[in-house]
Amino acid sequence: MRVDTRTWPQTAVGGAANTNTVAQQGDKVRVLIAHADAIVNAGLATLLGAQEDMQVATAGAEPSAHAADVIILDHRGGLEHMRRSANAHHGDAQPRVLIVTQLEREWEVRTAMMAGVHGYLLQNADTEQLLTAVRTLSRGMRYLSAELSRCVADSFTRIGLTSRETDVLQLLAQGQCNKSIARELGIGVGTVKTHVKGLFDKLGATARTHAVVLATRRGLVGDSYLNQSH
Repeated sequence: MRVDTRTWPQTAVGGAANTNTVAQQGDKVRVLIAHADAIVNAGLATLLGAQEDMQVATAGAEPSAHAADVIILDHRGGLEHMRRSANAHHGDAQPRVLIVTQLEREWEVRTAMMAGVHGYLLQNADTEQLLTAVRTLSRGMRYLSAELSRCVADSFTRIGLTSRETDVLQLLAQGQCNKSIARELGIGVGTVKTHVKGLFDKLGATARTHAVVLATRRGLVGDSYLNQSH
């Protein structure tokens, strides 16, 4: 589904589309594929290379975006590319960035959007979605599937967690009790209980385990925390 730029957060929109960046009607869309997964990279190259309106090239871990209209990256690669682009001074137009990934949690999608990526596509998407995403980006528009669009829209309607609530949440995910959390953070047990109640209210949880499960689905709990309990 094509998404109007008004449905994206303002920090991710980055202003009006630069028409010098996108392929003009009748021209081939120049696509650079630099996904970290070699199999995904090869699959994307095969699918897109079969299209008459696309010119496809592949790159290694450090892709050169010269002369590309659209560059396809994995989640981490996409974020790194946006950081490099933000810190560099470019005289030439920059390619539109499409992330193709398995990461579908709310926080992961939002992080990419806020970094300024132009499109986000799940790896299990069908060929038609892939082609639509690339062509949409090449015309200076943004792309987000209907499912992910609803997920992100819902997330922006919720009240965000405070930094202290986030700290408490990470310790809850490790299975720590209120006393341990209080000792770890240097606060009172009563204060911990207040933060836990705030987490329940904001996450819509009814118990500590439920809160961790919901937070994990939203990507609010990092895998490093979860792995510590195993």
